[in-house]
Amino acid sequence: MGNIKTIGILTSGGDAPGMNAAIRAVTRTAIYRGFRVMGIMRGYYGLVFNEIEEFTSKSVSNIIQQGGTILKTARCKEFTTAEGRKTAYENMQRAGIDALVVIGGDGSLTGARIFAEEYDIPIVGLPGTIDNDLGGTDRTIGYDTALNTIIDAVDKIRDTATSHERLFFVEVMGNRAGYLALNGAIASGAEAAIIPEMETEIDQLADLVNRGFRKSKNSAIVLVAENPTTGGALGLAQRIKEEFPEYDARVTILGHLQRGGSPTAADRILASRMGAQAITALDEGQRNVMIGIKNGELVYVPFSKATTHTRNIDLEGIELVKMLSI
Repeated sequence: MGNIKTIGILTSGGDAPGMNAAIRAVTRTAIYRGFRVMGIMRGYYGLVFNEIEEFTSKSVSNIIQQGGTILKTARCKEFTTAEGRKTAYENMQRAGIDALVVIGGDGSLTGARIFAEEYDIPIVGLPGTIDNDLGGTDRTIGYDTALNTIIDAVDKIRDTATSHERLFFVEVMGNRAGYLALNGAIASGAEAAIIPEMETEIDQLADLVNRGFRKSKNSAIVLVAENPTTGGALGLAQRIKEEFPEYDARVTILGHLQRGGSPTAADRILASRMGAQAITALDEGQRNVMIGIKNGELVYVPFSKATTHTRNIDLEGIELVKMLSI
């Protein structure tokens, strides 16, 4: 850490509740330890187009409870090119930035890995994504808040489903992972969860109908992970219309509602711990690692492992949903 005097921080990819708590923790921990902090606006876009400003302790006052990210986030096609990354590195040098903390998901950390390898930059990542789909960590920043948002929405939808005796498909986010759908189904008492991890094993929709879920109930809620293979909730509702016309199906797509809102206590604490640990990691000479959490302990996860999706979802949860929905 002796050569590091200034640390840059950016948020990239989809926003997630708790990102601001992480920004606050990184900034104040770095300042507490005697380093300058530079806030990079709009993710990698800000590096390429030089949107960089110094952050003080006051810069991150009163943000721990806010959703979104005060640093903003944006896509940046230029950073995917060698020329764009060269410009980003030159802007870093001009700003005096010696190391980076990158908060984001799969694509953001993949970009960080490539950038670090090309220019030998110390970079530490924080897992900021509601999808909970990064390897080497039990939870990601924003996942708990998104899960609670889903539960709140499903509780309200159930009132209508019960009143009208309907089958509701509620589509949630998740990218390529079914964590939000599966655990949302368990927590909300939904009748089923249709997730990408099961798409090659069984016809999940036919299994739901054939289980005779209407024998003991006059309504049902099914949580569906967004999935181009099944067509998501709209695709499944169309199948119901064509194959099981006796059922009155409706669709609710929660969409970006899941990304917003004030972070839960769990996400604020996780983001704060991880943010502070990012500075410790740089202090220890770590580079090209993500801060993860395993069994309650913070760990260092190589970027290559964090972005390979080696963590398997607990499919016993599917059986739990079935048992508890009879």
